[in-house]
Amino acid sequence: MSPKKTYENELAFQADRRKATVEFIKIISDLWYDKSIELVLFRNQLIDRNVSQILNLLDYSGKFVQKPMSVFDTVEIAQAIKALDLPPAKLDIGKLVFEMHKQDNNHHDATAFISQKLKDAKKNGSFEPKDVVLYGFGRIGRLVARELMVRTGKGSQLRLRAIVTRGPIDEEILKKRASLLRNDSVHGDFPGTVSIDKKNSALIINGTTVKIISANSPEEIDYTTYGINNALVIDNTGAFRDKIALSKHLKSKGVHKVLLTAPGKEVPNIVYGVNQHQYNPDDVDIFSAASCTTNAISPILMAIEDSFGVKSGHLETIHAYTNDQNLVDNFHKKYRRGRAAGLNMVITETGAGSAVSKALPSLEGKLTSNAIRVPVPNGSLAILNLELDKKTSLDGVNAILKKYALEGPLVEQIKFELSDELVSSDIVGCSAPSIYDSKATIVRKDGKNIILYIWYDNEYGYSHQVIRLAKYIAKVRRFTYY
Repeated sequence: MSPKKTYENELAFQADRRKATVEFIKIISDLWYDKSIELVLFRNQLIDRNVSQILNLLDYSGKFVQKPMSVFDTVEIAQAIKALDLPPAKLDIGKLVFEMHKQDNNHHDATAFISQKLKDAKKNGSFEPKDVVLYGFGRIGRLVARELMVRTGKGSQLRLRAIVTRGPIDEEILKKRASLLRNDSVHGDFPGTVSIDKKNSALIINGTTVKIISANSPEEIDYTTYGINNALVIDNTGAFRDKIALSKHLKSKGVHKVLLTAPGKEVPNIVYGVNQHQYNPDDVDIFSAASCTTNAISPILMAIEDSFGVKSGHLETIHAYTNDQNLVDNFHKKYRRGRAAGLNMVITETGAGSAVSKALPSLEGKLTSNAIRVPVPNGSLAILNLELDKKTSLDGVNAILKKYALEGPLVEQIKFELSDELVSSDIVGCSAPSIYDSKATIVRKDGKNIILYIWYDNEYGYSHQVIRLAKYIAKVRRFTYY
């Protein structure tokens, strides 16, 4: 075949792939907005993705499962899902495509295959949507608001109804709040619309009213006057950290449950995917989502502990600077944190090494930890130096963590990264709290010491963990297939 003919064939094939991807995007949207069925691709979100982004995700998925992932096969499976009468669900179409070909290379009846795989979906009980109030509107609060509004769909799960801040609420304040939600120096522009309603002291986000409430203390608010009932309050102020302080929220009319976006005292500290099932939302009113670092290391430590056993270890977290540090050298209650965050690496402490035992009690007293704040605004790295009970190898470690990333309770939490060139800016915007750098792992010759590098978006990845836990607390988790 002549080079010109080969090139023409390549162009035709690429055009067919892109046309098929456009069809796939339409099915994704139809399923989401008509049936509240969300498709993901090996935990990667597909809603609001463009053609090139989806093709890149398919390329990653093929490398991940070591088998080409065809957009044509993906469309066939998506069409089969659309044809079925399913309840609200979250389905990993990558896993379904992979399993169909793994089961039978000659399998052509996608509808029969999907019907068999998702036969338990209809057993999933119905649930009522949950009103959500964000108490505080800082970095985590705004990212949670973004994700809740982008993923609202038909409003069958979490419904953001109000945001509580301190101080006066006037037109200028509303404009500033809207601007900070709309534009973000790290995470880019909000993929939607944000305007203000001065008369009703509200933000209009994607056409939906979100009330802005001013309060100095939680118990002074009567949410029922705003039509908010039985709400989940997500406290991201950092001002209330223990059970007594957080209980103030429960004195407000219209509040049902409370979720703290920081480590909490005298309340369950949850890393979703690891230990949420130890606490029944029917019996517990106040939860903590622990810290971003605890959420990053706990899923990996769970996989390693279950597979090899952890004798002891040390955690060093290389963490992006945070708002509690100074922009320029100035007085601070912590000596080193008083130095300019954008100019210095700053040694500080982290409680993640001990906090992980709240999620994984078998690791109690086995880990030491420290932290270094570095001059990047977001994107962090945890280094785990572990002594194991059982011998292993580099291939053995990678095989275990790949298995946990592909199947089981931690598929939303662990991303198995294949890149040789990963740097901190590459992981910004990743919804998984633990990004395992498979190319950086070191295993000592005796097989009992391993060093693991775990990247994490300390803002975006953590915010997704908060939302996952919120859905569990609110009892609005859909049927899932991962």
